Amino acid sequence: MDKKIDNFLEVKNLKKHFDVGGKKRLKAVDGVTFSIRRGETLGLVGESGCGKSTTGRTILGLYEATDGSIVLNGRDVTSLNKKEKKELTKDMQMIFQDPYASLNPRMTVSDIISEGLDIHKVGDRKSQMEKVNELLTLVGLNKEHGSRFPHEFSGGQRQRIGIARALAINPEFIICDEPISALDVSIQAQVVNLLIKLQKKLKLTYLFIAHDLSMVKHISDRIGVMYLGKLVEVTTSENLFKHCLHPYTKALLSAIPIADPDYEDKKTSIELEGELPSPIDPPSGCAFRTRCKYVMDICKEVEPKLIQCGEDHRCACHLLEKIKKGGK
Repeated sequence: MDKKIDNFLEVKNLKKHFDVGGKKRLKAVDGVTFSIRRGETLGLVGESGCGKSTTGRTILGLYEATDGSIVLNGRDVTSLNKKEKKELTKDMQMIFQDPYASLNPRMTVSDIISEGLDIHKVGDRKSQMEKVNELLTLVGLNKEHGSRFPHEFSGGQRQRIGIARALAINPEFIICDEPISALDVSIQAQVVNLLIKLQKKLKLTYLFIAHDLSMVKHISDRIGVMYLGKLVEVTTSENLFKHCLHPYTKALLSAIPIADPDYEDKKTSIELEGELPSPIDPPSGCAFRTRCKYVMDICKEVEPKLIQCGEDHRCACHLLEKIKKGGK
């Protein structure tokens, strides 16, 4: 990668709030800012309900952003009209979590994969079928699979069909919304390795959303950690596992199981006290303060900002701000 940083996607102060009755609003995503460089993979991790998938769906346009900007390859996605948004789907696609629920059971595999080509009027039927066969081979399936229906495949095979569908109109950016969580453990590595192979071959850019930190480490160049709709830490994959700074990130990493039983017995897991707060009524100040053992008075009043804590490392924690100022 060149020294000059080429940000393919820039998300600034992104918010997605849902009305839940009365004057209450569910703040699923609440002021998220990050960028993804061309050709890299940014992993997005955090507990269930932290806003990872909502972030991805808002970027794609499945949800309309409440506030903030999304700039993809120099174009502000949030300011486009309906026709322009349709054209934009050529540049970005999504691989969904449940490959069975996201595939139409009444359509053959060929029709599912070629649907995007039909919508965008790409080629005639003959060239579309040639493209479908090419994609089936690319994702590790056979051309004969095109005449079958989704229920005739295993979970891993269905996810390969979902990947082929996402690639049909040659997008540059793909949002992988927990693409392996619904699969058997034995199949997860195969799908992730396929995504890595395709990224190198087709020069793709990924936002990879997942729970499994070990798998996220394997595929991601950088990782963002979300908590209650906010980013609390962003750094390189290697640095996150060696030098993470946020107390929440440390707790997540301590929960990763280790294959060696002797080491697993000796390691210390960080147990978070209390329940995850509701995004309808989040705590004042730092959202993590109700579960943090390092909580200070300032945490109850002031929301911490993502500050630079090293090269390509940002973290939002008042404890780090205090240390950075020399303990004052």
